Amino acid sequence: MSDHQATHPPELDWPFFDDSHRDFKVRLDAWCKAHLDHAHHDESRDAVDAECIRLVRLLGSGGWLKHAVSGTAYGAASDVIDTRQLCLLRETLAFHNGLSDFAFAMQGLGTGAISLLGTADQKQRYLPRVASGQVLSAFALSEPDAGSDVAAMQCSATATADGYVLNGLKTWISNGGIANFYVVFARTGEAPGARGITAFIVDADTPGLTIEERIDVVAPHPLATLKFDNCKVAAAQRIGEAGQGFKVAMATLDVFRTSVAAAALGFGRRALHESISWARSRKMFGQSLGDFQITQTKIAQMATMLDAATLLTYRAAWLRDQGARITREAAMAKMTATENAQQIIDMAVQMHGGMGVKKGVMVESLYREIRALRIYEGATEVQQLIIGKDVLKG
Repeated sequence: MSDHQATHPPELDWPFFDDSHRDFKVRLDAWCKAHLDHAHHDESRDAVDAECIRLVRLLGSGGWLKHAVSGTAYGAASDVIDTRQLCLLRETLAFHNGLSDFAFAMQGLGTGAISLLGTADQKQRYLPRVASGQVLSAFALSEPDAGSDVAAMQCSATATADGYVLNGLKTWISNGGIANFYVVFARTGEAPGARGITAFIVDADTPGLTIEERIDVVAPHPLATLKFDNCKVAAAQRIGEAGQGFKVAMATLDVFRTSVAAAALGFGRRALHESISWARSRKMFGQSLGDFQITQTKIAQMATMLDAATLLTYRAAWLRDQGARITREAAMAKMTATENAQQIIDMAVQMHGGMGVKKGVMVESLYREIRALRIYEGATEVQQLIIGKDVLKG
């Protein structure tokens, strides 16, 4: 066994990685083991809100949020986001603590548009505070009737002499209710459909912005519906050109969609880890559960599905880091990793028997955590459309 293999997972010896990624993973794992609590937490809304804020502060003080934004002048780790580091972060955080992955991911997704297309002033005002964990960000794209179909967006932004006035609703907004600012996409009407949308930064305390509803879901995360009622936003808060918001949103998702796949890997890898431990320790009919061939075949399926998803995920991440356009590869990674992780976790729950559905047991928590990943940032069916169209184009 090589020195590298002795200190990091064997998949990091694949050619997608270099020594900087291997060292990064070792340091990250050590930090997670020292700082992230595996215990079952209070899942009440107030407790989850408080824990999410605490985790953002913790990740900021640990220096990990620097990798969610770009621009060393603005507190980032590098001038361009390292997609493989981003994915290693999400995979590792998800393995150790699902809410910590959520907290990290929203700092990146909520500022992706600013990192990519923001003005120097916008970057200076927001990115350093996000990178240090002082403030929480959010990405406000979805609406009650515009989820996968972004072109159906109805939230409007009417131009005025000194800026814009926003009216409408945004829903399923992660960090809704606890974010300090939102990157909001609204229809400005330069053209029909997706071509008439513009992106804005809206501070949470802006008059006219209220929390219409807090949304409770199967794995508790801060989520909300936002209401804009004659909400005035200065022209300086616009990101990019008017009418270019769809491109801004897609550019942001292109960066972070692969990292959703990585989070799914983390959940799936933890389920496999828990299953191996359970199979070795659980005694049945005079032997361990792992001695049964049916258990061995399930473990084999789980390990193979995990490796297949890992290969697709880090292929996409590596390609993006080489400067390639990865719309197809990111969609393949996101689809495969989330679907495979769902099956791996389901097998883990089944293997645990009654313990698998007991509240507070790790595989029960993973079962609830994984479900949303097959929907957000482009449902599996949307990924299939993206892949199919791209393949047919040749």
